[in-house]
Amino acid sequence: MTEHFDVGIIGGGPGGYSVALRAAQLGLSVALVNRETRLGGTCLNRGCIPSKALIGATHAIARLGDARRMGIDARLEGIDFGRLNGFKNDMVTAMTDGLAGLLDARSVTVFRGEAKVVDSHHIVIGRTPDDRNDPGTTRIEAGEIVVATGSRPRPLPGIPFAGALIDSTQALGLARFPKSAVVIGAGAVAVEFASMWRQAGVEVTMLIRHNRVLSHSHRRTASALTRALKDAGIAIVTGSQVTGVQAGNLPAGLINNGDENVGDEGNGDGATVAKTTADPPSSPDAQGVTVRYTSQGEEHKIHADLALAAIGRDPNTDQPWLADLGVELDENGLVKTDDYGRTGVEHVWALGDITAGPALAHRAFEQGIVIAETIAGLDPTPVDGDTVPTVVFSTPEAAGVGLTLEQARERDGIDNARETAYPMMGNARIRMSGLPGSMSIVTGRRAEDPETTVVLGVHMLAPDASDLIAEAEELVGNHVPLSEAARLIHPHPTFSETLGEALLRADGRPLHSR
Repeated sequence: MTEHFDVGIIGGGPGGYSVALRAAQLGLSVALVNRETRLGGTCLNRGCIPSKALIGATHAIARLGDARRMGIDARLEGIDFGRLNGFKNDMVTAMTDGLAGLLDARSVTVFRGEAKVVDSHHIVIGRTPDDRNDPGTTRIEAGEIVVATGSRPRPLPGIPFAGALIDSTQALGLARFPKSAVVIGAGAVAVEFASMWRQAGVEVTMLIRHNRVLSHSHRRTASALTRALKDAGIAIVTGSQVTGVQAGNLPAGLINNGDENVGDEGNGDGATVAKTTADPPSSPDAQGVTVRYTSQGEEHKIHADLALAAIGRDPNTDQPWLADLGVELDENGLVKTDDYGRTGVEHVWALGDITAGPALAHRAFEQGIVIAETIAGLDPTPVDGDTVPTVVFSTPEAAGVGLTLEQARERDGIDNARETAYPMMGNARIRMSGLPGSMSIVTGRRAEDPETTVVLGVHMLAPDASDLIAEAEELVGNHVPLSEAARLIHPHPTFSETLGEALLRADGRPLHSR
């Protein structure tokens, strides 16, 4: 028996479920196929939500340590890892159960199983490997099919994840924090784990290829964050290349066999490895991991409880049915689409981590809304990459939106690009926090309005950068004239005041800076 729907979606992560919710809101009948027990994909189950729950907990640890600076004698008695993991899992359950209820309330039909698109209107759903009670397959017909299959952690070249060489999925499922860790990579995932573990007292070494973390992002912000991580006690080895890994077993106390809510959120910074080799452990009972690497032309090795390889993510586009369907991929395995999410196959759409652009949940949300509204016959505005904010939940947080100075100078149709840096130590709340900061405003004139200077980009390092960047996105996305943006009032004394002061300075009339 074949069931009929207006829209059939493969993948229950942020991209897939945003299409489902918006399409159903517009009166379309929707089927959502999810291969996992829980909805929400990597973000809710194995990434954004569980990682931020743990990061929030380690922030509490750091605040206790910082209390002594302010004259408060507070001590950490210990960490109840059972309760901590329970807190993390409760957050995941609350979010995934809430999503299931929301989809049900909008009459979205959810199927569980392994989906295969047989042509541009038909999906066959088979049972997943762990579902032995499913007697067979289901076939659905859909006017439009949306592919949102997400991505997976990328292993080191030639070395699969095994034993004490783990990916970020396993890192979030540990029974406790390790005593020592090697983090291979310099992107958001690598930085967040390094920062989180260090706040919990872990001895952390980062092996990075360039001279700073987040090497593809705003230079000043990345340099300031690199210094902050070093000041926090993280050993950062620059100019390094991993040449071999000898992975034993994870130390027994780290293994958590009962935690299903673990995972990764992906936003890698490129490979940090040369051609590597998977060395056998020194003995079957060996524990921990030894990583061999080169730096400054010399060979080195380091041993730790575990090594986290966080060098990026690979799109889940290697299913044979995608090729059979004729969906075209680029050289990175990403699905080629137009600005609205259409693939080269009529009635087949794609979004999220399997398409070119930052692999971020909030970008996938907006892509999903655009696809749903386009299918419904509306005329939405495509996602503008310049308005997709990036956030790294380190301590302090790094965030940015829009163009860097280099990008603005290379962009056709932009003139008089310049960058203004604000001295963050002039802000009382930054001083009180005890953390470093950085704030840069990129401005210029667009060809369509050559007489008006607008805000083109904002890049910051601050305790609450993840929240402050939302205002910056409004300024960049709406092409707000600099003179108008600089007249917006920011409450005193707050972290948000740093953005207001930076805008005043960029407008040539600084108040609390020279």
